[in-house]
Amino acid sequence: MVSSPHAAPHAAPHAAPSRWRRGEGLRALLWLSPWIAGVSIFFVYPLLSTVYFSFYRYDMTSTPEFIGLDNYAYLLHDPRVAMSAKNTLWLVAIMVPATVLFSLALAQLVVRLKAGVGVLRTIFYLPSLVPLAAGTITFVFLMNPATGPWNKFLALFGIHGPDWFGDPAWSKPSLTLLSLWSCGQLAVIFMAALLDVPRHLYEAAAIDGAGAWRQFRSVTLPTIAPVLMFALVTNVIYALQYFTQAMIASRVASGATDSPGSTFTPGYPDESLLTLPQWLFQSGFRDWTMGYACVLALLLFATSMIFTLILLRQFRRAEEAI
Repeated sequence: MVSSPHAAPHAAPHAAPSRWRRGEGLRALLWLSPWIAGVSIFFVYPLLSTVYFSFYRYDMTSTPEFIGLDNYAYLLHDPRVAMSAKNTLWLVAIMVPATVLFSLALAQLVVRLKAGVGVLRTIFYLPSLVPLAAGTITFVFLMNPATGPWNKFLALFGIHGPDWFGDPAWSKPSLTLLSLWSCGQLAVIFMAALLDVPRHLYEAAAIDGAGAWRQFRSVTLPTIAPVLMFALVTNVIYALQYFTQAMIASRVASGATDSPGSTFTPGYPDESLLTLPQWLFQSGFRDWTMGYACVLALLLFATSMIFTLILLRQFRRAEEAI
């Protein structure tokens, strides 16, 4: 059967766009390939491996032994998980809002000043440049009730300072003070956001009779809302992964040493500074129960995702209400 001479001209226009779309798709994949490779190697593969080993008894030296859901069942009866989760949620509920609000207040103060702005910005930012380990050790020594200057300073005003890092009731508030001291980087971010608020909006609000609080609530907050959301999400994730400061503060305050035969269990005093990342580290790299540590890692990952989704949902609702 002989095909019609008019068939080819009608088919050609449809074939060319299809080839063009395939070429564009291949070029897009080529440009995305570094990102795809990075996510696959450093996120997808570790996540799948964590899920896999969570069903095994594994100490990194012997062959993994499949035990099903035993690691997950032990999670429900592990008293350290309940204590570490409680401490971690305390940091999320108390330390994160305090740090964000304090940083925003510092930024407002610096933005409103007419002179010495550069000096104050530098002073507020300098603590964030101090390494975490050095800053935490210094803070513990400064707040030592016997030899530190902080309680001596409070005594000048007739205030009897507590045993900051040695009292379970004051250990987490002490870490919060450390977080406030080193919040300069977040304060600088808020400064940039506040300086980006259009001046004419404040002028219009002032003409309508709005006071300082009304201007802040109706002009400043809606304008810097994306930056505020960024600060909340990143600080919540940071609090859920809180490890270095709590570990070092516990170790220094307890007087633990690295001498042979000495042991140290995170959480001093009385497990008040034990966080989920610390218990994960203890389970995986001290007790060598790597399968159970994988379950703790998945718990931490799921908690971070839940908090992030809740914050994003609340942010969208707030945007719709404005």
